Amino acid sequence: MDGILNILKPPGMTSHDVVAFVRRLVGGEKTGHTGTLDPGAAGVLPVCVGRATRVIQFLPGDKQYRVEITFGLSTSTGDAFGEVVHRGDATTLTGEALEEALQSFIGEIMQIPPMTSAVRYRGKKLYELARQGLEVKREPRRVKIYALRLVCMKHEGTPHPRAVVDVACSAGTYIRTLCSDLGQRLGCGAYMSFLLRTRAGTFSINEAITLEELEESARQGMLLRKLWNLERVLEHLPSVYVRPGAVDRVGSGNLLYWPGVASAPDSLKEGQLVKLCTDRTILAVARSLADPERPGYYRFQPVRVLV
Repeated sequence: MDGILNILKPPGMTSHDVVAFVRRLVGGEKTGHTGTLDPGAAGVLPVCVGRATRVIQFLPGDKQYRVEITFGLSTSTGDAFGEVVHRGDATTLTGEALEEALQSFIGEIMQIPPMTSAVRYRGKKLYELARQGLEVKREPRRVKIYALRLVCMKHEGTPHPRAVVDVACSAGTYIRTLCSDLGQRLGCGAYMSFLLRTRAGTFSINEAITLEELEESARQGMLLRKLWNLERVLEHLPSVYVRPGAVDRVGSGNLLYWPGVASAPDSLKEGQLVKLCTDRTILAVARSLADPERPGYYRFQPVRVLV
């Protein structure tokens, strides 16, 4: 069983809990998610099964979220589950001022990973250290915010108004940090009071399935119908078709020379990732390399064999 399940993670479960749930349904097949979603958050969590676990790093990483932000308060964790560490007053905050502040975060920005993240520090995850009451210095990371849109604002004119904001961002963006930094920019403090991931790469919440639906599909023997196959999830990579005589070579991870190529796109570039295919299956994800002996031609080095 190979493919990816587009799961609608409920709040209250960790991403690992969801993976374990799926593993039980697929009979112990190798499984893994494509990117952690906070236990208190809900939304899209793609879970890879079988061979699909080998392509996680090659999937589009951009994300989209809908986040509720509460202003005038800051918490120790940046979300609703931490202790209040700062009480401000956002009575004068207007929608116009908020929209102006949001625009200042669009583009490349630097973020300091929160102590609740899975970033490793000296072999341990930050959230493990946080549970021990420890806080360590973290290096800022560069992320990209593509779009921020104010959906609505509630309780305007009160000390703790709330806003719902749509976020489109690069992989590795911490939404709770974005909320906290926004509160600092506005001078009143803020925390992430709820988070919904609406898209992860090509996986949309509109096509996501609940764990209850997944369990029912397994009970009816129709679990395979819920899987996105490798061809679909890797459709963003150009296809290079391999001649039958070169299939074993690719399967062994060896360099594919141009004589072993049946067909390839005309627009390939040096260093570009492609998928090496036959008419029946995807053999590998590979990187294109200029052929020094044949100007204008390429060789292909498998970086992840899938057969």
